[in-house]
Amino acid sequence: MTQSPTAPPRAKSARPQKSHGQWAEGDRTPLNHNEEFKQADDALNVRARIESTYAKEGFDSIPGDDLRGRMRWWGLYTQRKQGIDGGKTATLEPEELEDSYFMLRVRSDGGALSLEQLNTIASISNDFARGTADISDRQNIQLHWVEIESVPEIWRRLEAVGLRTTEACGDCPRVVLGSPVAGIAADEVIDGTPAIEAIVEKYIGDPRFSNLPRKFKSAISGLPDIAHEINDISFVGVVHLEHGPGFDLWVGGGLSTNPMLAQRLGVWVPLEDVPDVWAGVVGIFRDHGYRRLRNKARLKFLMADWGPQKFREVLEQDYLGRPLVDGPAIELSERRVDHVGVHRQKDGRNWVGVAPIAGRVSGDVLNAVGAVAEQHGSGRVRLTPHQKLLVLDVPDEQVEAAVTALEALGLTARPSEFRRGVMACTGIEYCKLAIVETKARAASVVVELEERLPDFDSPLTLHVNGCPNACARTQVADIGLKGMLVPGPDGEQVEGFQVHLGGSLGVDAGLARKTRNLKVTADELGEYVARVTGRYLEQRTDGETFARWARRADEDDLR
Repeated sequence: MTQSPTAPPRAKSARPQKSHGQWAEGDRTPLNHNEEFKQADDALNVRARIESTYAKEGFDSIPGDDLRGRMRWWGLYTQRKQGIDGGKTATLEPEELEDSYFMLRVRSDGGALSLEQLNTIASISNDFARGTADISDRQNIQLHWVEIESVPEIWRRLEAVGLRTTEACGDCPRVVLGSPVAGIAADEVIDGTPAIEAIVEKYIGDPRFSNLPRKFKSAISGLPDIAHEINDISFVGVVHLEHGPGFDLWVGGGLSTNPMLAQRLGVWVPLEDVPDVWAGVVGIFRDHGYRRLRNKARLKFLMADWGPQKFREVLEQDYLGRPLVDGPAIELSERRVDHVGVHRQKDGRNWVGVAPIAGRVSGDVLNAVGAVAEQHGSGRVRLTPHQKLLVLDVPDEQVEAAVTALEALGLTARPSEFRRGVMACTGIEYCKLAIVETKARAASVVVELEERLPDFDSPLTLHVNGCPNACARTQVADIGLKGMLVPGPDGEQVEGFQVHLGGSLGVDAGLARKTRNLKVTADELGEYVARVTGRYLEQRTDGETFARWARRADEDDLR
């Protein structure tokens, strides 16, 4: 039998590579609807329409791309309609989920508020937002129940005292985090406030940076107290042996459904160069960021593909036109950085840090805090990246009076570990993406844990999130809770959480551990946390943190 000759291998046809939508590649064709509406009209332009048309003609006059798109660039999100349960979050259209009210986010770059600014926010809360006010973990204050007709007057009042909502949301540079103890902390390497102010003044609202692939989160601090590992860009104070105090540059952090920690570029940046370096990194993101898919559009994905060496080279060669100085890494300590309690300032006075549960306050509470700050301090208040609040410049003889006055408002400077370590996102109460309730749940669980474990003595972070987007930093908490629907006692779907354990920032920075499908119902949450923290107390070694224990513990002990 004659054997046929072996046929040569067939050449594979080369598949055309899909575009990532990178502007630097020369093709600006919008590849999804968000890119289309951003290209059609700069989102910053919507303010004129709000003031001239929508505020006069009402909610129904706002077209969809402005309502659910461009208005975010001015801090406005439509609010979730009341009574829609979490099971419908992913099934209803946006117009079915939303109410005719807005969340309004007020920028507080660096977290610093004067007495006049605090009182202005409080009056806006009471006059236009049904008394609502939440301190976010981005040092913003968020208001709810805002009507479009009120927005121009709200802007007028805010801007009269130097506040703004410009680019508080949207695909743009959002609020710049700063140390809440900038300029007053005795151990601060350098005060980053001048750089924050320069960036806000020069670049926020600048059309050159108003169309980024996704949101861009920044942080600048002379101390490692601004969660530098999870921001798109962070400058953290460090001393160069030759050049003195400056900043260590970190790029590419972010959480959500694909969590990644930022990476050092290995450079030292002097204070005066921070704004230019910041603009260079934002420029790289604008030009090289992936715009085709929204879930791959954050800067962290570009950093993951490039690595810090290439990123530094592109920054130096294409955006700065000069090399950066090699620099040392920052020094981290075991000391917690939530700023709660009474602490000595470098001028001999004190700051008093208090812990509202999960950042929830109100217009009346903010007014009262202003009165405390004026009577017992200098009137200065600061917000923290951990949903906490500080009253600055309190003399020794006024400390106990200030602590007592704040305690009367439900704001304790000497909280339990549970009250001190809890954070929560907005949740289903107002957020259209949420699946479960968060703020009230966090408050009730804290009270339950204080009763169950009154002597619990170890720092513990408990972060409650209403959906997978990790606005409350689920993956870097000792106990991170991702909202979802889970089977209840009778098999029905009820509110619950997927549990993440052992996440942390700082010395032991790392993402949390997920064990074999560990989930709890919302009603079981207090009992679960009491059980797992009790096992930690039983099994911990000398000085062992919860995160370290959770990473080594047997899975059965985590249930």
